Amino acid sequence: QVQLVESGGGLVQTGGSLRLSCAVSGGTFSNYIMGWFRQTTGQERDFVASVSWSGSVTYYSDSVKGRFTISRDNTQNTVLLQMNSLKPEDTANYYCEATEKNGPFVHTSAGNYDYWGQGTQVTVAS
Repeated sequence: QVQLVESGGGLVQTGGSLRLSCAVSGGTFSNYIMGWFRQTTGQERDFVASVSWSGSVTYYSDSVKGRFTISRDNTQNTVLLQMNSLKPEDTANYYCEATEKNGPFVHTSAGNYDYWGQGTQVTVAS
């Protein structure tokens, strides 16, 4: 059984920073593409960022490029999302997700992911 637990969400001011963390247990973490997605009430779940098995390849949505950084530590089974220069439109529930699929086509589509966490709320005050 694979479990993902997000943490680090909270309330921040516009322009501030926040770091989200995802702890993964079970499965083989080093063979999962890991991704962060976000969802606002009444909206679809949107891709934010993802990282390959080794951490060498990353993908970002256009809206967060240059502001967010995804990384992973395969020795601790964790994936991080460093969020800088936060904007009110970044407000959402953020989800950590994992997939056993592999390939460049996998990263940005929520339908390709097999496991997900409970989410952590990020609120950016304007």
